[in-house]
Amino acid sequence: MRTMILLNNKCSRQNKWRLHLCILAFSFILGPDICSAHQAPYTNILLDVNTKRVAVELQIPVPELALSFGQDILKDPASIVEQYGAQLKEYLKAHIHPYIDREHPWDVEISGMEMDKGTQVLSGPPYWELRVHLDLAPNKNEDTRRFYLDYDVVMHQVINHTALVSIRNDWENGMITGNPAEAGVIRRDMQTNTIKPFEINLKKGSSWKGFESMFLLGTEHIRNGADHLLFIITLLLPACLLVSNRRWTVYGGLRYSVFRLLKIVTAFTVGHSVTLLIGVIGFVKIPTQLIEITIAFSILVSAIHAIKPLFYGKEIFIALGFGFIHGLAFSQTLQNLHLVATDLALSLLGFNIGIEAMQIGVIIVTIPWFIIMSQTQYFKMIKNILAIIISMAAAGWMAQRTTGDDNILSAITDQALLYSPWLILGLCVLSLTLFGLRKKT
Repeated sequence: MRTMILLNNKCSRQNKWRLHLCILAFSFILGPDICSAHQAPYTNILLDVNTKRVAVELQIPVPELALSFGQDILKDPASIVEQYGAQLKEYLKAHIHPYIDREHPWDVEISGMEMDKGTQVLSGPPYWELRVHLDLAPNKNEDTRRFYLDYDVVMHQVINHTALVSIRNDWENGMITGNPAEAGVIRRDMQTNTIKPFEINLKKGSSWKGFESMFLLGTEHIRNGADHLLFIITLLLPACLLVSNRRWTVYGGLRYSVFRLLKIVTAFTVGHSVTLLIGVIGFVKIPTQLIEITIAFSILVSAIHAIKPLFYGKEIFIALGFGFIHGLAFSQTLQNLHLVATDLALSLLGFNIGIEAMQIGVIIVTIPWFIIMSQTQYFKMIKNILAIIISMAAAGWMAQRTTGDDNILSAITDQALLYSPWLILGLCVLSLTLFGLRKKT
């Protein structure tokens, strides 16, 4: 392979072209599984575009980088950044030049570098790549939606090396899920022996499109984030009941129930809204795994409270406290968009409104059935059964998020939640049936 890459300078142009086609064909034959392991010798260029700047992530295979960088970096790939960080920054900035006017290139800042180790699917040994994070800042009054990227990292020496350019996020066009859309390929033109600047040309977007996409993302985040909804529903499960001698007793009336429900929901909303903001800004950084485990724990605590009151009268403080944790989980979604202040403010607003709209919608179609059932003699038994099931689901999630491995409880829970609409319909039928039986007795 190295012999193929390091072609003899006396090779004919025709032979070089044939070799290039063979290598590309071999990469395609290997298929998507091989490419996902990054075994093929190409660089990924991922762009996150906003109104003021372009954030870039480079994923450069180290074996190919070693051929062009001029350092013996393969001896200890894990320490490349520590040993050669300063030289790498100089090298990269010398080979990356974005511009609209070639005479006035944009500023390029390298904000971070780290090593990442994958595994080749065929041969199995570790395959290192260098991940580089850059910020491209346009000149005054220049647009980020159309510019040229003059890029020849690695390929200025390794003639068959290619760079796959993808748009990962484009806020103004509603691309915010982080799923890259292929934009093109940067490669050496074998006929002219040149590497032409790559043109980025994105269609016109708008702030409204960005806001709308964030609203939809908020609704989708809750729709797919069953653990968030399960926490608040579990906390609301006994909210209609009174407490006597540290036990849930009878229905407290409609006014009592609605007032308590509103207080708990409002506290949870305030909690997650605050930490959504500070989490996105970066004031608080907590490992994602710890956040997810704590969310599962919050569900378990709420389920135990539904069986036996642990903090009756203080539910708003529990909802507020655990709302802080849930808000940090929400903020993970926005952190990778690399938005400027104005776009971030609109995104936070749209995302939060989307979360609340979906949350309120789910509460409206579930909580009334709890209110109806709580007026029957069967509710305490149903409540306890539901709480036990939910506590088992929470325990399964805690184990899964701690170990990283699925278990039978988490698997059953995830499968059951696929049928949420039917479960809500069943809750409706059950509550009306029990209420009808109450009327007859």
